Amino acid sequence: MQSVLFVCLGNICRSPLAQGIFEKQTVDLNLSTFYVADSAGTSAWHQGEKPHSGSLAVARRHGVSIEKQRSRPVHAKDAEIFDYIVAMDLENRRNLLTEFRFPEEKIFLMRDFAKDGKKGLSVPDPWGHGDDAFENVFSILDEAMRGFIEFLHKNTGNKI
Repeated sequence: MQSVLFVCLGNICRSPLAQGIFEKQTVDLNLSTFYVADSAGTSAWHQGEKPHSGSLAVARRHGVSIEKQRSRPVHAKDAEIFDYIVAMDLENRRNLLTEFRFPEEKIFLMRDFAKDGKKGLSVPDPWGHGDDAFENVFSILDEAMRGFIEFLHKNTGNKI
C-alpha cells in the first residue's frame, strides 16, 4: 500500500480538500485498497480544528467527505511514513525541504500534475477570499488529482 500526505500551511483549507478529493477519486476508480492518504500543515496554528467552513461547504457540494478530518502539523516522522508528500504551494514545499529536511525526491507540487500545463504554480490559498475562491481551489485540485493518480499508477504498477 502506498501512502500520500497532502500539505498546506494550516491544514484547514487546501490539504483537507486534496485528501478528500484523492480518497473519492481512488474509491470511484476502485483503487482505494492501494492507497492511504492524510493531510497536514507546516504550521500548528489550527491543530485539532475541523476543516474551514468554506472547504466543508465546497466538498459537500461535490460529494466529497472531509468532515472527520482534523488539522495536524507536519512531523519529522512523516518523511519516513509517507511515500509521496504533495505540497499545495511553493512556500510549503520550501518549508518541507528546509525546515523539516524532507528528502526532495518524496516532495511534489500539486499543480505539477495538472494537465493544463501550469507546472510550478501554487494552489491559491482560499482563506479569507469567499466562496468563489474555495470553488476555484476545488476545481484546481480535482483536475490535478487526476494527473497525480495517473502518475501513481505509472510508478506503482496499479492499473486504472
